[in-house]
Amino acid sequence: MNMKPIVRTCAALIALYCSGIAVAGGEGWSSDFEVAKKEAAESKKDLLIDFTGSDWCGWCIKLNKEVFSQDPFKAGVKDKFVLVELDYPKDKSKLSAATLKQNEELAQKYPVGGFPTILLTDAEGKPFASTGYQAGGPEAYVKHLDELRAKKAERDKSFAAAAKLSGVEKAKALVAALAAMGLEDKMISNFYGDVAEQIKAADPKDETGFGKASAVKARLAAIQGELQVCAQKSDHDGALAVMEKALKEGGFDTEETQKMMMTRAMIFGKLKKFDEALKAMDEAKAFAPDSEMAAAIDGIKTRLEADKKAAGTDK
Repeated sequence: MNMKPIVRTCAALIALYCSGIAVAGGEGWSSDFEVAKKEAAESKKDLLIDFTGSDWCGWCIKLNKEVFSQDPFKAGVKDKFVLVELDYPKDKSKLSAATLKQNEELAQKYPVGGFPTILLTDAEGKPFASTGYQAGGPEAYVKHLDELRAKKAERDKSFAAAAKLSGVEKAKALVAALAAMGLEDKMISNFYGDVAEQIKAADPKDETGFGKASAVKARLAAIQGELQVCAQKSDHDGALAVMEKALKEGGFDTEETQKMMMTRAMIFGKLKKFDEALKAMDEAKAFAPDSEMAAAIDGIKTRLEADKKAAGTDK
């Protein structure tokens, strides 16, 4: 028997298996991002990217069961999207080393805020809309995706219209186009930096306020990075110093300032300085007593008081 055809067939099956076609999302989903982009470009489709935790995220599992695994969903998206699953499971053995590496890199490029996040992008991978779990079943979800997909046409139309303008009017049009997509700030920064540069060039006096807002967002990102470093080292004193410096420098809106004040209070709690923590929470609430966050402060104070009692300290 000539074994070469069999060997070639086995090799092809292994390559197919390792390419990431057989993923938790099931048939029709790929975990190879570059292959998916190429397919989307060739078929003139968009990408639907599912950021999921397949073995721990309850809402991810629910979305897969109620929507993604259902035939009406598959039929409704097959001519519009190439489906990509980026999985971040607890059991890393489910994924190849190459897939784990790819997913970690994409988590930096696409900094989603939670799981599941469903990101819609063009064939180049530029995001134009995002969503998550939606109740109502597969048909309703397909309709929801169709509404979101229209944002790409709106984006392209808005950018084209802005290109015909100049000065502040151009800047305003571009700012509106970015806002209409509803993406996170980091996502805008990562994928639409060229648009941001156009806005700054068209509006050197920052009449739109875009430059100032961008600077504040950059400061917030830097502060968050410093806090993460402190958290990794369990350096609560360092974290407290970061927060106190940020609050002293100011320049943030009411919501962000109150959030920082609450974070400062929680750090005091980590340091077991419960009296300072409770006082700081009162100050945060007094700063903006009618905000949504202020409504949660009493509950946080109750937990701090319980922690203080359990610790048996009056610090």
